[in-house]
Amino acid sequence: MSPPNLSNANLWRTDCYINGEWARASTGNAFTVINPSTERTIATLPDCTAQDVSIASNHAARAFKNWKTTNPKTRGTILRKWADLLIANAADIGTILTMENGKPYAEAKGEVAFAASYLHFYAGEAERQYGEVVPSLTNADNRVFALQQPIGVVACLTPWNFPAAMVTRKAGAAIAAGCSVVLKPAGETSLTALAIAHLGAEAGLPAGVLNVVTCGPQRLAEVGEALCREPTIKKLSFTGSTAVGKLLMKQCADSLKKLSLELGGNAPFIVFDDCDLETALDAVMAAKVRNSGQTCVCANRIYVQRGVYEAFSKGLVGRFQKLKFGDGFGDGVVVGPLTTGRGLEKVQAHVRDAIQKGADVLFGKPTEKSESSGDGGSGFFVQPAVLSGMKPDMLSHGEEIFGPVAPLYAFDTEEEVLEMANASEVGLGSYVCTQDHARMWRMGEGLEVGMVAINTGVIAGGEIPFSGVKHSGFGVEGGKWGLQEFQITKTMVMAVPDRRASKARI
Repeated sequence: MSPPNLSNANLWRTDCYINGEWARASTGNAFTVINPSTERTIATLPDCTAQDVSIASNHAARAFKNWKTTNPKTRGTILRKWADLLIANAADIGTILTMENGKPYAEAKGEVAFAASYLHFYAGEAERQYGEVVPSLTNADNRVFALQQPIGVVACLTPWNFPAAMVTRKAGAAIAAGCSVVLKPAGETSLTALAIAHLGAEAGLPAGVLNVVTCGPQRLAEVGEALCREPTIKKLSFTGSTAVGKLLMKQCADSLKKLSLELGGNAPFIVFDDCDLETALDAVMAAKVRNSGQTCVCANRIYVQRGVYEAFSKGLVGRFQKLKFGDGFGDGVVVGPLTTGRGLEKVQAHVRDAIQKGADVLFGKPTEKSESSGDGGSGFFVQPAVLSGMKPDMLSHGEEIFGPVAPLYAFDTEEEVLEMANASEVGLGSYVCTQDHARMWRMGEGLEVGMVAINTGVIAGGEIPFSGVKHSGFGVEGGKWGLQEFQITKTMVMAVPDRRASKARI
């Protein structure tokens, strides 16, 4: 388990980060991180406990007392420097990210730039936390002020599919608002988060403002519950499955934490007859194969109107045939391995279910574990695939596939596809391809989701509100709304007596 060859060796961190110090877990226990391309161990990290959560949150609470009153311009300056350091070290962080997540190296470096964009955006927002003056409707002598203030210590639980961007999208906004953070990254991809924390310290974040506790699967339930029940933590932000989000919500009830929950998705991708075919194919590829299909806004149900179904199917197969998949460090690789073994098993189960119920495989061998790693078949590889003839009773219609498999469903009318698209208990992202402007508005307003992308496969960015409805959770990340999630609104009602009346009494 020798460290990788990095230009900046300080980025390889295998300790947790608490109050500006690198430390092991209080018990001394550790867990392993593996490379999903080889299934080999690349590092051991501290297996933290509830006690470590308490230590970290107490340090964060002490740091908050000073950070909340730090000049917003100073906070913005630190965030900008942090972002610049991410860009300067993108090659090394990309290496770490590919090693533990598996995504192609070029995509990993792109994610680092994406992560930096959130810090740049929130650096500006840190300096623009405006309050409001509200006219009093009951007393002309009163002035009403609404102030925005940081909520306090924040717990951020980030997923393994975007181990860099999800850290800065959450922690960047919280720190810009004046909060301190206890970050619990996914165990599979904690090395990326620790590297980012190291650069945050270099940028000037005071000790205790950002703390990182790591844990493996055996301690996950304990650490998650500790973050929910810890009284010094006032807000919890979580990205992950709907089932876990509901559990965390229950565990936060006694301490009445404010919550942001970005949970599961089942994104419909709707292609109408009047689309520009090449634009639609570009969009679906962007929304389907990014991170090997492991995104919460991945195109999961691809509905294609019958008039263009055959042409779109052939075009999509042609695009998939050109995809190179394998080890993320391989030349020209676009699709890497899945990050976890359980993810591979899920994709294969979804495909087997679809085939048993009548689906046709237009391209790929998605039920087989691929040998594209070049290492005797090791690694969590599955060949990208296109399925046709999909039906609503198939497993993948109600659940995320979370893999590079594109399932195609035929439809006839706009009303029909809108009903099918909305027949889901979750509502996060969605996509529509059409050249009819009236239809764009009808679909945009009619889809029961938090986000709609029209003629594009890109739905997220620093300035863009990212949120879901129904069982996809609540709260917003990104944009000015993302900052407000880490603030409270304080009201001040100030009486301003009539000075003329005061002089008359004298």
